[in-house]
Amino acid sequence: MTNPAERLVDLLDLERIEVNIFRGRSPEESLQRVFGGQVAGQALVAAGRTTDGERPVHSLHAYFLRPGRPGVPIVYQVERVRDGRSFTTRRVTAVQQGRTIFNLTASFHRPEPGSIEHQLPPRLEFPEPESLPTVTEEIREHLGALPEALERMARRQPFDIRYTERLRWTPEEIKGADPRSAVWMRAVGPLGDDPLVHTCALTYASDMTLLDAVRIPVEPLWGPRGFDMASLDHAMWFHRPFRADEWFLYDQESPVSTGGRGLARGRIYNRAGELLVSVVQEGLFRPLTPAAD
Repeated sequence: MTNPAERLVDLLDLERIEVNIFRGRSPEESLQRVFGGQVAGQALVAAGRTTDGERPVHSLHAYFLRPGRPGVPIVYQVERVRDGRSFTTRRVTAVQQGRTIFNLTASFHRPEPGSIEHQLPPRLEFPEPESLPTVTEEIREHLGALPEALERMARRQPFDIRYTERLRWTPEEIKGADPRSAVWMRAVGPLGDDPLVHTCALTYASDMTLLDAVRIPVEPLWGPRGFDMASLDHAMWFHRPFRADEWFLYDQESPVSTGGRGLARGRIYNRAGELLVSVVQEGLFRPLTPAAD
């Protein structure tokens, strides 16, 4: 299996080990901790597999409690909180080596026609994705070649990511920059036709670039980091159906960062400008201590 999109689908295909208990793989990687989007996506799969499949998820609220360890399986325990006439609620606890690392509550809703319909328009008009370089092309152009670690990461990356503005590399470019970022994204290959897979894949992707907006006024997005970063919590509201293997625009901003925490908001649109998903996340930002001479 060489296609990163196929590997993502496989990663989201949890093993059922009991009625309400599932086990997910955690790939052995060089990262210090398991990618948060992976845990959130797998937890949502576990929640969705305990429903009747006819009610799509409309919201999730999650907390990242401890860093996950790469290469160690994660067990997802699902609590069936409520099965109502219109809404279904599930609570998921992710456990690794006997310790809770993540909590998620998800609500599923039977679509109801005839409701109020309105939407604020997108903030700006953005370039079409086909006109933009991929993030790896931008980095390769700036550095001349990708470092080995980034090359390996690029080969495994399940999403094509294209920033709508050129990346900033120098202090002069960063100075005065607004805490905003926008990217076009789509899976690098087909994800099949299961709506839950697309929802969980987009949940995975939603954690990839959202905290960029917090860092933009401070340091380049690619290159050595001056901060230890970690996602603290994550909330999503799903408004319309979508496919994660078709282009979507992720418009991100940071309204505030203070006290070691930065807040980021994201709006995900399809190419027609319809708002698909709203996202909010808070992240921890601790300055790295320089190594002693």
